Order: sequence, then structure tokens, then C-alpha cells
Amino acid sequence: MDLQELSRLLRQSLADWSVAPGEKTALPAWIERHVRDERTRALAQHAAFEAARTAIAEPAAGRVVEWLESVMQALASSGSSPVAGASGSHEIEHDSACFSPGESCLNRVIHRFDECRRAAELCVFTITDDRISRAILDAHRRGVKLRILSDHAKSGDLGSDMREFIQAGIAVKLADVFTRTGPRHEGHMHHKFAIFDGERLINGSYNWTRGAANVNFENLVDTANPDLVSVFAEEFTRLWNRF
Repeated sequence: MDLQELSRLLRQSLADWSVAPGEKTALPAWIERHVRDERTRALAQHAAFEAARTAIAEPAAGRVVEWLESVMQALASSGSSPVAGASGSHEIEHDSACFSPGESCLNRVIHRFDECRRAAELCVFTITDDRISRAILDAHRRGVKLRILSDHAKSGDLGSDMREFIQAGIAVKLADVFTRTGPRHEGHMHHKFAIFDGERLINGSYNWTRGAANVNFENLVDTANPDLVSVFAEEFTRLWNRF
């Protein structure tokens, strides 16, 4: 993988603190030639973060974050040429899998919230990654009907965003499996899945935390398989009604 060429493209892009239209084409073209798996994609994303860290010392450092967000969108695209929708985002409609460490799982979760138009049901152990939380709150402000089911014990952890979701008016239920009536169930609500517009499912070991993106070996599957979407929707409804 030619990281020197990528570094040159990144330095050239950082020169004016923005990702120009030609650079938005050049970055996916580089991906097409060099990225063959999630490991190589993660190396490319790491190179972008290193370029950003170097640039932070510059007087115009405040614009680095905007630049980095644009680069991440390009590097999170599929191996084929991107298709830009009306909003400029890349369509990701095929069934696929993502892996961490790296930003691919994170970007896929955010993409699904960005694309969601009507409703989303989240059944997630914990949410502490503010980048995902911002995408959730943005969807809520757009009028997307959200329901979040999470683990009661984790909701009080440092960094948990459940209180912010509740204050924003999002429907949240915290599953306290230790205090339910009936047989005692010694465990947690440990799912990590979400359903979008009743049509797409993301599911896997990937926790919605920065540690999952930066450190852990995790996986995330994104699918429109109607059979899978249906059975996970049924499980969400069952758990939502229980708690």
C-alpha cells in the first residue's frame, strides 16, 4: 500500500484547510487502487489522523476538524467509486461487514442515522461515543422517531449519554434485569443492534464507545435482509414491552 502517495494527497489537501472537489475524487481513487480490506483502510485513516495532529499546531487549527471529517467520509467509502446523493453523502446500500479498530464501524453507524428518515429502534448495551450520540440527536431533531433500549447498570457510567437522550425527549427504556419479577436473570441487556426505517439492520459485537473504535477488535454487519430485519424487530418489540 502506497502510504507516501496518500500522505502527499493529505498534505496537499491540508494546504488550504479543505477537501476540494478534485481531492474528493482523488481520495476514493487512491482507495480503489490500494484498499483491499478493513486493515488497510484503518491504516489509511490512521495516516489522516496523523496529518491532522501535525496540522493542529498551525494558527488555523480550528479548521482541521472540518477537514478531517471530510477526509473520513471519503476514506469510509466502499472500494468502488462513490455515488454522491443529493446531500453529497455516499450511498451504502449493499450488505456488508465492518471491523475495528479503525473508523469503519463508527462511520457505518453514523451513516445509518444520517440516512434514516422515519424511525429507528436501538437496542444497545451502552452509548458513550459522542460522535454517535450527535448523529442520534441530529436524527431526533430531523423528526426521526427514536426508541432506545439500553442497560440500566451501564446508564450511570461516566460518559453515558442516556440522560442527554432523555432530556432531549427521546423515548428511552433502561432494562434493569436484576429487579424484574419472575425468575431472577443474572445478566445485562447486552445487545448491540439497531433497525432503521424498518428496512435495515446493523448488528455485531461493536460497542457504541470510543474504545470499540480505537482499541478493540469488534465487528458490525449492515444488512437489508428482510428475514433478519424482521426477527430483530420482533426481538426489539418483545424487549421493549417487557421493560
